[in-house]
This record gives sequence, C-alpha cells and structure tokens, in this order.
Amino acid sequence: MLLIGRSLLTDFADFASAPSPSPIYNPPSDSSDAPTAASFPEHETLPTGAAKLPYTKWYRVWERTSPRDFYAEAIIIPFILVLALVHIWGRRKNKRKASVWIAAHAPNLEREFASVGFDKRKVLADYGGDFSGLLKEKSAQEYITYATGRQNVAFVDLKVKLFKRYNPLTLVVETALSFLFETIRPPKEVMEATIYAFDGKEKDLVPVKSKAELDAKDSRFKGLPNSGFDACVWAVVHKEQMKGLRDERYDVSLTATKDHKNLPQWASVMSESAEVTETLLTKDLVEAVEKAGDAFEYLIVTDQPVDKPVKLNEATPRKRVIISLRLPSSTHASAYEPTMPIFEYFLKMPDTLVATAHFRGEVTRKIRATREEETRKLKKADEGEKAEERRLEAEKKKKEIRDTRLKGLSAEEQRKFLEREREKGQKKQEKKMSRKA
Repeated sequence: MLLIGRSLLTDFADFASAPSPSPIYNPPSDSSDAPTAASFPEHETLPTGAAKLPYTKWYRVWERTSPRDFYAEAIIIPFILVLALVHIWGRRKNKRKASVWIAAHAPNLEREFASVGFDKRKVLADYGGDFSGLLKEKSAQEYITYATGRQNVAFVDLKVKLFKRYNPLTLVVETALSFLFETIRPPKEVMEATIYAFDGKEKDLVPVKSKAELDAKDSRFKGLPNSGFDACVWAVVHKEQMKGLRDERYDVSLTATKDHKNLPQWASVMSESAEVTETLLTKDLVEAVEKAGDAFEYLIVTDQPVDKPVKLNEATPRKRVIISLRLPSSTHASAYEPTMPIFEYFLKMPDTLVATAHFRGEVTRKIRATREEETRKLKKADEGEKAEERRLEAEKKKKEIRDTRLKGLSAEEQRKFLEREREKGQKKQEKKMSRKA
C-alpha cells in the first residue's frame, strides 16, 4: 500500500509540474485582418506584433464589406427596373391606342345614340376634345364603353382588346403556343361591339324612375312602330375566322357556309337560309366589307347564345348584332378610315333588320324547327335529370325508413332482417344474370 501511494504522488507531481501550452499566433498577412483587443479574453494580452485597429462605428458599412458582396443585387435590381419601365410603357401605349380609337368613333356614336359613355349627364362637347373619359379600363389590355338611346336598339356594348404590351413575356409565350397548337388563337388587337335589339320589348327593357313615368309608359311607346323582326342566325365572315368561329360559337354552328358572288374571295356567308342571305346582304354592306379588307373579321346577326345551352332557361332567344374589326398598328385616327363604313353600317343595321327581316312562312318554319329541336333535347335532358333526382330522393327516404325500423329491433331480429335483405339481393342479382344470358 505504501508503494502504491508513493507512485501516485509521483505521477501527480509530474503532471502538476508540466507547463501549460501557450496559443500559437500566426501573424496576419494584411494589417486590415489584424486582431484587436476585443478578439482576446480580458485576462490575455495581444500577441507581440498584433496591430491595434481604430474603433469602427456600426454605420460604416464600407469598412466591412466589398463590391463582390452585392453581385446578386447588381443583377436583380436592374432587371426589376426594366420590368417596371416596360410595364408602365405598355399600359400607357394601350391607353393611348384606346383613346385614339374612341376619338375616331365618338362622333358616329353621338350621331346615332342619345347617350355615349357611362356618365349619362355628359355630352361629347363636355369632354373638350379628350374623349378618353368615354372609356372605362376593364384591365390593362381591355377598354369598354357603352351607348344607349336609339330607336330599335336597347343599348350597345363596345370593347377594345389590345396586346399585353405591359407583359412581353406572356405575349411572346402566347404567340409561340399559337404556332404550335391550332386550338390556341394568336394574340390580336380587335374591337368587338354588340347591339342588343329591342325586338318589340321596349316596355319591358326601358327603365322607369318614378310612378309618373310608369303611368306614362304605355302612352310613350304607343305611337312607335313595331321594332320586331324574324329570328335567324346569319353572318358575313372572313375565311380565316370561319373555323375558329364554329369551334367557339354555338349559334354560328347552326348555319351552313356558302360563298357569294357579290362578296370578295376572302369573305363568305354563314346562313340558315338562302332567302335570309339575299335579304340581308345589301350592296352597301358588300362595299363596306370590301373597303375594310383584312381588318374585317365578322358581322353576325343572331338570336342564339354564344355557348351551347345545357339548361332550358339558357336557350331563351335574345336578338343581337355583333361585329369584330382588327385594329391598325398605327395610332393615328386616319388609320380607321377603311373600317369606318362597316362600323357605320353596323350601327344602322337594326333599322335594316326591322324593315326587311320578315321572311316567308316556309323559311320561318324551318328556322323555328331548328330551335324547337334543340329545345326538345334540352327538355329531355332536363326531364332525365329531374327523374334521377326523384329516384335518389325516393331511395334516400326508403333508406331512412329502413334504418328507423332496424333501430327498433333486437339484436337477433336485426340479424334475421339483414339475412333476409342479403338473400333478396342475391336473388335479384341472379335474375339479372339470367336475363343477360
């Protein structure tokens, strides 16, 4: 024991007498990287040769950063600025183009309608030559306006659809996809307008603000001529637009396509009857279409919906006249002179329909038969849906009665009840299999 104790004391003395290791200091290659007093604990001193740096305030960023720390920002910030500038330029360009369009067409609208624009209290003279106030920006690429107050016309909606100049990437992608897929139509700048005809329903469509106006309503419309005309679907279409129209519009799909000797080679007629074409294709219309040239897309007279109706209430006829014209690339009002005749004809076409669109009984019966056939299909589908709803409702009630009865039985009675149900189901299945065989 004594020997062991001496050995332990000797080992402990050797360990206690060993010097503590001192830290190895590598002098910095650059004086800017030299440590300061804050880099070492309080009980230690700076190594020999270490430079002492002056105190640096927190806002002196340039003393602890370098340009290479901002390479990402140097790329991202200019990119964002370019996008913002392109977006602002695109919106302004579209607004300027829409303003030029309304400035060129506002005089015609004022001649034909009592009220143009969404502010009914203003006339064109109140705008002081700047007619952009007649437009409302629906989106950065679409501007709309409105006109009302004309015989035979309830109102007209006008839309100016422009390129997405404010988003060039989307514009390029849509253009590229239109080349790859036929179902995707290329972006284009167009003006689309829709006239909603009164069709003899002035009393129902014209609003009244007071009881006095309501009392005077009958006498107000008593002396007016009948504004009704026979229902039909008829169109003059640029041949490049024919396939797209048939795919996109249900009403046009009811017509047959034929060339006409009076029309230019690039245009065609889509009609439900030859008599309708001979009545509506006037000399003035042919001349206006020829003058418009490639800017003309289509002129449609219809009473059917654009989308195929799936319910009976969606097939309600509503007579309309629709036009679509391409916008010129120029932003000068003179660029719209070729399309001005067809636009004027479009505004006056309800008068032509009221005066001439009264066809022979045979033609009217044929057109009516087409609509009645579509209505029968919708009624059949509607009755099928109602029968299915009745069947499901009866099954639901039957299940509720069964569950209520089952809850009132004991465990043994429930077991027997379920066994009888299973046997009945098996017998029904066997009968079905034998019938199929």
